This record gives sequence, structure tokens and C-alpha cells, in this order.
Amino acid sequence: MMDWTDRHCRYLHRLYAPHALLYTEMIVSAAIVRGNAARLLAHDAAEHPVALQLGGADPLELAAAARIGEAAGFDEINLNVGCPSDRVKSGSFGACLMLRPELVAECVMRMRESTRLPVTVKCRIGVDDRDDYEFFSGFAEVVARAGIAALIVHARTAILAGLSPKENREIPPLKYDYVYRLKRDHPDLPIVLNGGVVEVDTASAHFAAGLDGIMLGRAAYHRPALLAELERALVDPDWCVPQPWQIVERVVPYARSELQRGARLHSITRHLHGLIAGCAGARAWRRFLSDVASRPDAAPESLFSALSSLEKGVAA
Repeated sequence: MMDWTDRHCRYLHRLYAPHALLYTEMIVSAAIVRGNAARLLAHDAAEHPVALQLGGADPLELAAAARIGEAAGFDEINLNVGCPSDRVKSGSFGACLMLRPELVAECVMRMRESTRLPVTVKCRIGVDDRDDYEFFSGFAEVVARAGIAALIVHARTAILAGLSPKENREIPPLKYDYVYRLKRDHPDLPIVLNGGVVEVDTASAHFAAGLDGIMLGRAAYHRPALLAELERALVDPDWCVPQPWQIVERVVPYARSELQRGARLHSITRHLHGLIAGCAGARAWRRFLSDVASRPDAAPESLFSALSSLEKGVAA
């Protein structure tokens, strides 16, 4: 979710699900240690609980980034060894690290030594032709011994040679049975499933199968109301799915405050395309966000007039 789940996106998603654990986009440890950590790690208090997701392969550098992340106020440190993008692969981290489980374990141990926060790992079930259960289970056993608080598994193999990141999310088949089997083999290891969950019933079935959590990515981004539906189904049966106008009522003052700090309205509204996904007027809403809200002089209050037009049926 690099370039997707920034702090403005997380603020929006928190409005839908008060209890969900939110994750940052993957941030390279070197950028935190040697770059502008204050800018990279800035977040709103309303986002909590929120985990910092790191990318990297240097145990000492990851430890330093974890320490900085704790000081910045995050609630969990997550090491991503499941990302299949070319720029991650060229940096010798991401999914290719699954082929070096002992290095991943050392990274985990160093991070655990540097922070009091829980340290988790996100991975795939395999890499390229190493997609057998024995490889996946062996990797999990090594990193579990390092003391991870949970293993988050995207239940697809990462194909690093020949598939784009988008294709890696769609073409390799989902193998939920690998994840279920791992949970049976390691009942004390918290295991969270990622991949292919786009509706409440599917998520509920995974919980019924004994898994400890569900991670959502693009499904929640494109239709954030899914987060609220899961909040109601799994956490609070009295929770109501917020209506678009209720979300806008919260976003407008937030955007006004952020603009005073130098942000552009488009950096916030670009995450609102899914606000009325699947509803009448969705196309007009997206067009408004692209054409009007992206203008340099656009005001947050313009969101009210756009929604009002849609509700009155002016925009088709």
C-alpha cells in the first residue's frame, strides 16, 4: 500500500472503524534513520491504534527505525517481507527476504531489543518456485522463534520474475489452506490473513476457521464502508455504517486544519473516491474530486456542495 495509506487515508479509515488496527504504508528504514523522520512519521492522534510498517534488510538500521517509531508514538512495529515490487526487490528487501529467514529473524530480534512495542512480520506463502508448504512453514518457524507478536500472511506466492505488483495481487492463486494448516501446526502463534477478503461473510468465515485476524488492503481503500461493516459484524453490533455526509462533516474541519499547515486539499480528497462506491452518483463524485477538489484554490467546504448535489440527484 505504498503511496496509498498515508496519514490522511488513515484518518479517513478511522472514521469508519474505531477499533481496527491501522497500518502505515511501508516506509524504508533508511529513510527514517537518515531522512526526515518527523515528516515521514507524522500522524493524527485520532489514528490510534496504528502500526508502523517498515521495509529493510539491515538489522541495526531496522532497530534504529523501530526505536524512532516508538518515540513517534506508534503502537506496533511491522516488518514487511511480502512486498513484490521491483524497487523493493532491487533494494534486496521485501518478499525476497523470505528466502533468507535467518536474516529476517535477526532483524526481528534487533527490533525487539530496541523497542517495547510488539514486533510483527508480514509475508507471503512463498517466493517464485519456493511455494510448497514446507518452505512456508519453515520460514514461519524461524521468525516465530525470534519472538514475533503475530505473523500476517498474504496467502499468495510472490512471483518476483515476470509479474508486476498488480499481477502479484491477482494471478498467483490464494492458498488459504496453507494459512489454516500453519495455524493448526502453531496454535500459539497469532496469525492474521491477508488477500481476497472483500466482504463480511468471508472475513467471518476465516475467523470461524480459527485465525486471529484479517488484514484488508485495497478492498477497504476502494470501499471504506467495508471497514464499518466489519466493525459492526465483528466488534460492535450497535455500530452504524457512517453516511457520506457524516464522513464529510468530519473531513472538512480536518482538511481545513491541514491546509493551514501547508497541505493541499487534493492530498486529502484523493482518498475519498470510494466514499459513495456502488451508489448512484459515484462517477460524478469521482469527477468532482478529480476536477474541482484538485484545484490549488479549492476549499474544503466545496465537498458539502458536491455531496448536496448528488443527494438531490443533480449529478448523475
